[in-house]
Amino acid sequence: MGTLIVTEFMTLDGVGQSPGQPDEDRDGGFSHGGWHAPFLDPEAGKAGFEAARSMDALLLGRRTYDVFAGFWP
Repeated sequence: MGTLIVTEFMTLDGVGQSPGQPDEDRDGGFSHGGWHAPFLDPEAGKAGFEAARSMDALLLGRRTYDVFAGFWP
């Protein structure tokens, strides 16, 4: 049986909403979309790439799938 690893972006105050684009996830009146991008650096990119390289499969939620589909049609 495989291992399930859950990856989630969360702020220190517990907000677990989409970090990518400013208008990507406005649920609940959240107005701080894109908060994650200013903190990305080569180390973070490398860690994300290494995690993805080790995957046998990738399970996405509906909204994340919609975002990914634009890049990986």
